[in-house]
Amino acid sequence: MTGRVLITGGAGFIGSHLAKKLVSAGVQVGILDNFDDFYSPQTKRQNIKGLRARLFTADIRAPEAVHAAASEGWDAIVHLAALAGVRPSIASPRSYIETNVTGTLNVLEAARSAGIGQVVFGSSSSVYGASGKGPFKESCPLPATLSPYAATKVAGEHLCSVYNHLHGIRCIVLRFFTVYGPGQRPDLAISKFTRSILEDQPIQLHGDGSSHRDYTHVSDIVAGISAALGYRKTSYEVFNLGSGHRITLAKLVETLEQIIGKKALIKQLPAQAADMLETWADITKTKTMLGYAPSARLKDGLAEFVRWAQQRIS
Repeated sequence: MTGRVLITGGAGFIGSHLAKKLVSAGVQVGILDNFDDFYSPQTKRQNIKGLRARLFTADIRAPEAVHAAASEGWDAIVHLAALAGVRPSIASPRSYIETNVTGTLNVLEAARSAGIGQVVFGSSSSVYGASGKGPFKESCPLPATLSPYAATKVAGEHLCSVYNHLHGIRCIVLRFFTVYGPGQRPDLAISKFTRSILEDQPIQLHGDGSSHRDYTHVSDIVAGISAALGYRKTSYEVFNLGSGHRITLAKLVETLEQIIGKKALIKQLPAQAADMLETWADITKTKTMLGYAPSARLKDGLAEFVRWAQQRIS
């Protein structure tokens, strides 16, 4: 892969892994990030330390700054910048709308103004909401979202469709399913559970542990994004990026216990109203059209993550 790619949110978890992959493949990379303090800005700066990339310290809510960054001759934008998290979005819905919806509009407007022909948009499995039992296909109706965060991602997908229709920008929407791996955000289950077990602190387990998640290693997500950047056959598509497998929350805890060699202390809490009972990706379309072939086994990926977390704690 060659060319010039601007990554919004490029200092974050997924963005920094993607940036490193693209740079190593000879791509000229730009990173636009505001180093939001949802979690440590220093961690994000460390993620991209020494990386040969053009850095724009800017907020996607500021249209002038986004336009300035986009005007430097990029072939594509990978739009990953967002306020993330289902539960925090309940407490601060307006912030999520401003960042994830208005910010996405600013990115698309900047792409249109700068003549950038392709935008890859990082969406979420959260959009499936109350769609019922998986595996979820991209063609599945989206009858009801369960959180402001999910609603903002649906809105972002629709904005991409509009800008494809009106302005001819090729827009590829990627629905990420519970991404994990070294550098994962500290607010997510695998990060929190691992740290709690290592430090002999109780895990806060919402619900009875029977909810299912499709955990997807960040290396497979990066491979999927890279394939989307090279996709040219149609002008608008939605693809699931998941592992195609699911496990229960209880089984996840049990697997971490086995890897770490310690029993978890469990603090049982009520289920959260905004949490989906199941995420599970049907990846048939992504395999067929993008050549996507996720290869990370969950137990191996969790063991890798535990080793990374142990180094950070020690």
